[in-house]
Amino acid sequence: MKLLARIGLTAGLLLLVCLLIWQGVMDVVQLLVTSGWGLLWLHLVWLPNFLPATYAWWLLFKREQSPNFVQALLAMWMGRSVNNLLPVATIGGEVAKARLVSLWACKGTDASASVIVDKTVQVLAVLVWGLAGVSLLLSSSLDDQLALIALAGFAVLALCITGFFMFQKAGMIGILTRLGGKLIKTDSWEGISLSAEKVDATVLEIYNRKTNFVLAVCFKVMGLVLQTAEVWLACYLLGHPIGLVEALMLKSLTSTLSDVAFVIPNAYGIQEGAFIVIGALIGLTPDVSLAVSLAIRIKDLVFDPAGLLTLHQIESKQLPQRSNAA
Repeated sequence: MKLLARIGLTAGLLLLVCLLIWQGVMDVVQLLVTSGWGLLWLHLVWLPNFLPATYAWWLLFKREQSPNFVQALLAMWMGRSVNNLLPVATIGGEVAKARLVSLWACKGTDASASVIVDKTVQVLAVLVWGLAGVSLLLSSSLDDQLALIALAGFAVLALCITGFFMFQKAGMIGILTRLGGKLIKTDSWEGISLSAEKVDATVLEIYNRKTNFVLAVCFKVMGLVLQTAEVWLACYLLGHPIGLVEALMLKSLTSTLSDVAFVIPNAYGIQEGAFIVIGALIGLTPDVSLAVSLAIRIKDLVFDPAGLLTLHQIESKQLPQRSNAA
């Protein structure tokens, strides 16, 4: 998985560089510079989406065994930083989230089960969000062929989600653990298998709380919808205003394509290519679309390094404790 993620990162960055060279680096930079400090407002517009996304994850915990909302928010922030900056195929961030809340508030089995189900919630939200964008594309008759291709892709995604859900219901962690036990011989494997069974049981408990699960998907979709504002504002600040419906379609389809390319950290290159293709349908030139994509990435330079540094400091404090325990 590490090798695949590193290959994905390299390929994504190469694609991003090629797109910049194709459109002219200085032309794109000029568009960003002429917009001035106003682009910093994109951070404030983007931040609110974090609240419903965090609440969606928080809903998956039992109330008596859950982190508080601030702890969940901080774990979400640091998990996002790991996924965006490190070649971990969006898995490392989930591991970081689980570890943090297990350090602060709950048992490891509850934390692990929550992030497994949260992954299902995320994918379901992306499916709903992407279908909303395709619906707008079909209703506007901008590119029916592209919309039909996208619908076929969503049908495949729906099958994958169903398979992932059934795998979880069958005891995913236990199955993987037993497979690992056949490959790795160790005396401690019995304890690992027992923990895996507890995680699987907790996953089933979460799914049995159907109201919370459905609410989690709804809140996750709400967070995605709120991200539309940053695209609308970015286009406005770059001097190429678009309507809210167009912004919603642009953000929906580009973010869905980016999420599908999960092997590439932060969808480098993929997001930019998606903006160029979808942006052309609503009248944006390639250089403007590329500038919009880069503008909404500015927040990554502000929030993600800080999140990774904070996580490093937390883990550094754990090292002396482990040494003393040993």
